[in-house]
Amino acid sequence: MNRGKYYITTAIAYTSRKPHIGNSYEIVLTDAIARYKRLQGYDVFMCTGTDEHGQKIEEYAEKAGVSPKEYVDKVASEIKNICDTLNTTYDHFIRTTDDYHEKAVQKIFRKLYNQGDIYKSEYEGWYCTPCESFWTETQLKDGKCPDCGREVKKTKEEAYFFAMSKYQKQLEEYIENNPNFIYPESRKKEMLNNFIKPGIQDLCVSRTSFKWGIPVDFDDKHVIYVWIDALSNYITALGYDVDNPSEQYKKYWPADAHIIGKDILRFHTIYWPCMLMALGEPLPKQVFGHPWLLFGTDKMSKSRGNVIYADDLVNLLGVDPVRYYLLSEMPYAQDGSITYETIIERYNSDLANTLGNLVKRTIDMTSKYFNGEILPPVAHATIDNELKSTALETVNKVDKLMDTFRVSDALNEILNLARRCNKYIDETTPWVLGKSENEDDRLRLATVLYNLLEGIRYIAILISPFMPDTSQKILQQLNTSATDYDSLETFGKLEVGTVVNKSVALFQRIDAEKMLSDIEAKANETIENPQEEKQEIVLNPEITIDDFAKVELRCGKILSCEKVKKSKKLLCFQIDDGMGGRQIVSGIAQWYKPEDLIGKKVQIVANLKPVKLCGVESNGMLCCADMPDGSAKLLILDDSIPCGAKIR
Repeated sequence: MNRGKYYITTAIAYTSRKPHIGNSYEIVLTDAIARYKRLQGYDVFMCTGTDEHGQKIEEYAEKAGVSPKEYVDKVASEIKNICDTLNTTYDHFIRTTDDYHEKAVQKIFRKLYNQGDIYKSEYEGWYCTPCESFWTETQLKDGKCPDCGREVKKTKEEAYFFAMSKYQKQLEEYIENNPNFIYPESRKKEMLNNFIKPGIQDLCVSRTSFKWGIPVDFDDKHVIYVWIDALSNYITALGYDVDNPSEQYKKYWPADAHIIGKDILRFHTIYWPCMLMALGEPLPKQVFGHPWLLFGTDKMSKSRGNVIYADDLVNLLGVDPVRYYLLSEMPYAQDGSITYETIIERYNSDLANTLGNLVKRTIDMTSKYFNGEILPPVAHATIDNELKSTALETVNKVDKLMDTFRVSDALNEILNLARRCNKYIDETTPWVLGKSENEDDRLRLATVLYNLLEGIRYIAILISPFMPDTSQKILQQLNTSATDYDSLETFGKLEVGTVVNKSVALFQRIDAEKMLSDIEAKANETIENPQEEKQEIVLNPEITIDDFAKVELRCGKILSCEKVKKSKKLLCFQIDDGMGGRQIVSGIAQWYKPEDLIGKKVQIVANLKPVKLCGVESNGMLCCADMPDGSAKLLILDDSIPCGAKIR
């Protein structure tokens, strides 16, 4: 059934360096949405790609001793490889160095100039190279970039400007009249109240201080700045041309959804709509600003040593478990978290136990009791109705959740169906029925197994956008042809008389302690041979004094310290905290000898939730400073400060 077209995009990835797993979340999220729409019967076009121009790229290339094109070719290849490694089904991968894109952008720039929407002037203000943004004096925060907190440079140069301010009222009206344009609701309020209603400023759209960009074809001193270049990819990828738009563009534009990070929402809900209004083109239907994936509670940073790469994680766990974790762990409107401990925990509990065990034992029981044949469900009981209704309701729930991009919640509903199937096994005790020679019990057993197999079929189909390989493995074991979305309208489409195939374990349980030990050993090898470039300082989002007050910092004295067995990284401390004492585990063994720390006064986080590290309980955290070489330096306090003293 063809439900019409659906055009969905990711933001294009900046080719500064290889993306970490937090950057890769977006492509998996977008792919899951695209796959689900295809499953429902939509004609889907999914676009992703790379943003390859700008001063920052020029500087990175110079530092690497290669041309900008050589530099972006390498990074773009890495980004595309990660997209493929994560089994994403993009229909087009655009690079902003593609010839057709550059020509289309030049024509867009000229059109806007000819109609008076772009004008030449002079810019004098503060420039942030990493963000590629200009700021006025009043926009700076403590003299630094308000977006990233980095240093800015005073800049004065001739530039072309896009008269964005003239579209302010039109944009406000569009957002107010299209309440679903910006998702989630909190992001819409942020854009309106913080950026639009206070007044939209005209936008600098060319530069003369560097050359790595698309030239302005009627003024060769200037290159077209990132906003028109990068944002236009969503239409140039479809074959947009100012004079003669392609049939593909006419078919798929406007986009049904732009999936982007919350940090670039302003560009996609203010700059981009204003450009489209100036071009006379329709606006995208929805822009979803997703949250960030953090390592524990921190942004990923090479200098902190907490970067995880998608390909490394796939080599460790497999593609589908990585996809599952990324999609299930990210809340709808809050930042998600990733640690090796939680990945392994979710793998074992959700995938190996809940899903994998359900499929294997159901297939095995069908093979054991009926030689693998699916028999007709003729001996019904009231208890069956709840399983059937749960399966049917799951389809409706997942549909509604996916329509509003609540992907984590949708995936949880599917796992809830698996949990319900497992509960149904406990309720019906098929292993007891299987021992009986009573014909009624045999008929009942056949019915129970049919219902379980049918429930698993629902799970396999619904889970296909999230874990496509796992879905195929389950359906192959079921040996069924009822694999399309429409077959989920009625519970009971599994073909009677079919013989299931031999069961295959979907997920082998992980020995958490061994895997964490192996990961740590590999990390230690990297630390011993650091090759990282110096990283720029990135501040976390601002907090209030109330947020800070939630953290209980105290002075503690190290009474004893010893290495944690099976770990090269961890030290176990006994701390006099002035409150009876506590044990804290800290990953600083590679920088300190235990005997050198005894008697030192240190700063501890006293109200941190206890965790186990390599099987040893830790009740708090020692405060350290990240050093430029990647090491950590323990904060040593004045010996006169009493144990338990509050630090504020």
